[in-house]
Amino acid sequence: MRHVALLFALLSPVAALAQDDARTPAARATSIPALATDTTDATLAQLLTEAIDARPELRQAEAQAQAAQERVPQAGALPDPVLQLGIQNDGFGELMIGEMEGSYYSIMASQAVPFPGKRALRTEVARLGAKAASTQVMRARLSIEAEVRRGYLDLLLTRERLMLLDQLEALWKQSAETARIRYEAGEGAQSDLLRSQLELNRLRQRRVALNAEERTRAQTLNRLSGRALDAPLPTTLRVRDLGVPEFGDAETATKDAFARSPELAQAHATVEQAGQQVALARRERLPDFTVSAGVMPRGGNFPPMWQANVGITLPIFSGRKQNRAVAESSANAEATTRAKEAVEQVLRLRVLERITALAALRDTVALFRSGILMQSAATAESTLTQYRVGRASFASVLEANTGIVRDEEDFLRTLVEAHRLAIAQAEVSLEPVASIAGGGLGSGGMPGAGSSPSTPARSTAPSGGTPGATPSPASSMSGM
Repeated sequence: MRHVALLFALLSPVAALAQDDARTPAARATSIPALATDTTDATLAQLLTEAIDARPELRQAEAQAQAAQERVPQAGALPDPVLQLGIQNDGFGELMIGEMEGSYYSIMASQAVPFPGKRALRTEVARLGAKAASTQVMRARLSIEAEVRRGYLDLLLTRERLMLLDQLEALWKQSAETARIRYEAGEGAQSDLLRSQLELNRLRQRRVALNAEERTRAQTLNRLSGRALDAPLPTTLRVRDLGVPEFGDAETATKDAFARSPELAQAHATVEQAGQQVALARRERLPDFTVSAGVMPRGGNFPPMWQANVGITLPIFSGRKQNRAVAESSANAEATTRAKEAVEQVLRLRVLERITALAALRDTVALFRSGILMQSAATAESTLTQYRVGRASFASVLEANTGIVRDEEDFLRTLVEAHRLAIAQAEVSLEPVASIAGGGLGSGGMPGAGSSPSTPARSTAPSGGTPGATPSPASSMSGM
């Protein structure tokens, strides 16, 4: 009865999860760790810290924000003054300074002065531009953290799929032994023995592919964290130990997204900037001034002369131009306001999409925990017992063996999809939620099952995403 013990070993974590699921939602929310927000895992916490310190994309965004900030004092600076040196002389024959009253040296200085209020408005426009640019630092940090969390989740899932492969291999060894005994006793067909050996070899083949996938995912995660690509990444957390994350009600989740969204913060700053640009365009129609002063030493016994002037620009030719500039700025202000409204609408939609998808995934997890996994294990046990006494075909054993691990993997993939939604919520992603029908809610495939499930697209790629995103791990082992 070794196979019975193995099946119960598979079933024991399922029973524990089923008991855990019977608790109240509030108790589950506080007692089950959620990968999207949990940094108590030492490896994940270290990876997040190293990624923030090492990623060049964040340094690039910070440098660009600093460059925008440095433009603020430039915008309100006065134009450089003009210094003029000259000489005025009576006649061309000789220098008459000190001899003739009208001959002198001149030293003149002039300063252009914008109309009052223009410099303040220019400074404010630049400040709001710097504020908009600083939101890219927020976006870079959120995207980097989300990439690391997704990469870590991918690695955990791949390693757990390897564990499932171990369990399936153990089941097939039990089935192969049963087929051999029946064949030697003349009760079974040789094809059953050959088929069991074939399935074992196929499992070995897929193990090679999964081991390569694990190395690739570890290398990708090391790259995201600025580590050596081959640095070891020990993990103790298991996907099945994760609970389904909670977002709270739609209103709370939406307010949180509005408060933390870099895109919405940028849109707000852009709207404010556009309003100040309209005010600046209107003020630009007002004339600027030029103040100048000078002294003219005449030499000899002549007292020096001095001069002071105030000039004003006459907006004769620029009047129509500035009228068009006001109209342009007003149109840009209208466009930025509509763009902000569009971001708000998309944010609200994405939050509701994730809440709806999470509710479906939570129900699916409950079905797995409360019935499907237990029933799958019982079916595999019963089918193998019936095959031993000649009341079931070997094809039924094949289907039951692969079905139990396939259901286990679908359960894991459902949890992974739920935590991907949580990661997207934490990232405040504007990307649409991918269809969950091909992920946690769909029928998956495992080695020997003869089926390949569809692979769900990534639903949380950051806007203006940074390199290093890892592929979705939702493809089953049968696709290897």
